[in-house]
Amino acid sequence: MITYPIPFNKATTTPVEFQYMMEAIERGHVSGDGHFTQKCNVFLEELLSVPKVLLTTSCTHALEMAALLLDIQPGDEVIVPSFTFVSTANAFVLRGATPIFADSREDTLNIDEKQLESLVSEKTKAIVPVHYGGIGCEMDVISELATRHNIAVVEDNAHGLFGKYRGKDLGTFGCLATQSFHETKNISCGEGGALIVNDAEFIERAEILREKGTNRSRFFRGLVDKYSWVDVGSSYLPSDLLAAFLFAQLERYEQIQNKRQQIWERYFEQLGDWAKANDVILPTVPPHCDQAWHMFYMIMPSLKQRQDLIAHLKAHGILSVFHYIPLHLSEMGQKFGGKLGQCPIAEDRSERLIRLPFFNSLTDQEQETVIQAIRQFDFKKYA
Repeated sequence: MITYPIPFNKATTTPVEFQYMMEAIERGHVSGDGHFTQKCNVFLEELLSVPKVLLTTSCTHALEMAALLLDIQPGDEVIVPSFTFVSTANAFVLRGATPIFADSREDTLNIDEKQLESLVSEKTKAIVPVHYGGIGCEMDVISELATRHNIAVVEDNAHGLFGKYRGKDLGTFGCLATQSFHETKNISCGEGGALIVNDAEFIERAEILREKGTNRSRFFRGLVDKYSWVDVGSSYLPSDLLAAFLFAQLERYEQIQNKRQQIWERYFEQLGDWAKANDVILPTVPPHCDQAWHMFYMIMPSLKQRQDLIAHLKAHGILSVFHYIPLHLSEMGQKFGGKLGQCPIAEDRSERLIRLPFFNSLTDQEQETVIQAIRQFDFKKYA
């Protein structure tokens, strides 16, 4: 693997992560649902004011749990944005559902809520909005439509922890929501996630599904004298070592968020004039959204210029990357009827989007190097 002086992403730690991991080892419980797992769950429950949070091995697994909780069956349809990570659709496809791909808004790149009515059918079981870049989808419109059609909303909030929509935390609108603590996220434990249960009727079964289909949680609460297999399920519990690492980051989330805000705002301010002069689009944050400071991207005028800028930055020791290939154009997406031209905004933005280095320990000097290298990009040479 090629390494770059300024990578796109880099894991950031302090001595506290290792201190807590050692404490977990000394406590003698490093498997799932240990001391630090419970601390992470409670921390997030209190922060978001939600009935239940269950730490999982990944956001993907949290989405799979959501599909199980909604009893997704073959023949059901689930509306997902095409411009998203594969897990958003795959978790429901695993249960036999057909993904119905929605296009993106031109401004935020979120799911285009104006399209949803035309995509709903009698088979629609759920809508899965993804808060792209940690900027909230239009949840008032989505929630009203879902209520009117009796459709569940599952928020894929992999990007959006700490973001808000009209003053309300992302991840608290749907009956269920999911979080990611992957290495590329603001708060990370390498691999990890969480299921947010906003509808209390799902709590007991969510605990069972997460514990391999057993009522083990009820046993430990003294509600049954032994636990056994009572439902389908799988092993969705992360090691308490990962939870210990995660809790150290959650404790300093305000410091992390402040740092990321500084990085995002510096990119936006320092590249604003350059972008305007060269027809480059910078991120749009609607006034009713408080973003999560998850990433910084630019939309270049063309695919060629996007690719040329990536190469230009590599020549300066800087790794920048594109993002999702629209799901409807993927090999699997085409098996579900996806075809070119179906989601034109997603197709266009996917070809022109570039993400800049963005991680918690990015220094001012490193960021200045990135900014200067971008400003030196010769649009005439790469026209």
